[in-house]
Amino acid sequence: QVQLVESGGGLVQPGGSLRLSCAASGSIFRINAMGWYRQAPGKQRELVAAITSGGIINYEDSVKGRFTISRDSAKNTVYLQMNSLKPEDTAVYYCNLSWGLKSTSWGQGTQVTVSS
Repeated sequence: QVQLVESGGGLVQPGGSLRLSCAASGSIFRINAMGWYRQAPGKQRELVAAITSGGIINYEDSVKGRFTISRDSAKNTVYLQMNSLKPEDTAVYYCNLSWGLKSTSWGQGTQVTVSS
């Protein structure tokens, strides 16, 4: 059983910052990548940022230069530092883990609201 525990969401004013964390635990055989997705009301879930076990990083275009993904491999934890937040960043953010041969696990989601 693989468990992902997210933390760090909340309410922030435009221009503010938040840091999301996601810790993976359980019987994980070989982490391939960890990442963050988000889903706004009425929209499809989209990839925000991901980092592979080899350190390759991808960002969704709208967050480049504002968001930074990082990881602590020893703790099986991934972080998302979000700066210069905009109202359009408001969404539920989900942690994603790709592991083993073709396994994928999701966190429960954490709400990020950017509003004045």
